[in-house]
Amino acid sequence: MTTTARAERHVDAPRDRLWHALTDPDTISRYLFGSRVETDWRVGSPILYRGEWDGRPYEDKGTILEIAPGDRLVTSYYSPLSGKPDEPASYQTVSYLLADDGAGTLVTITQDGCADEAEAQRMGANWAAVLESLKSVVEEA
Repeated sequence: MTTTARAERHVDAPRDRLWHALTDPDTISRYLFGSRVETDWRVGSPILYRGEWDGRPYEDKGTILEIAPGDRLVTSYYSPLSGKPDEPASYQTVSYLLADDGAGTLVTITQDGCADEAEAQRMGANWAAVLESLKSVVEEA
């Protein structure tokens, strides 16, 4: 049985500004631990995340599964840092969802395929930190 990590945060900005932050490589690097993202943002295209974590370079990867501008972005995701083999069963699905929330936007990130509740909690805490950073970057714009 797999478990899903989840984090959500209200951001005082319209959805179009958040969509830009989710798909602009320069903005992404500001809130996603310095990761450089490469993709053409089309369904079926690869997406690569390159950076450094705890002094070690990494290259995580996946595929764009769904893209609805201003609404949702869904990708598969694999990180060699997980220690799992690079095979289909090791890939997870990460979803970024945007919804109107009063004067701003509710951003929800989910990551399925967590091995257990402990991993889901760790990943949820990581995504909560990403959302807090995203909020800061978008609201200062």
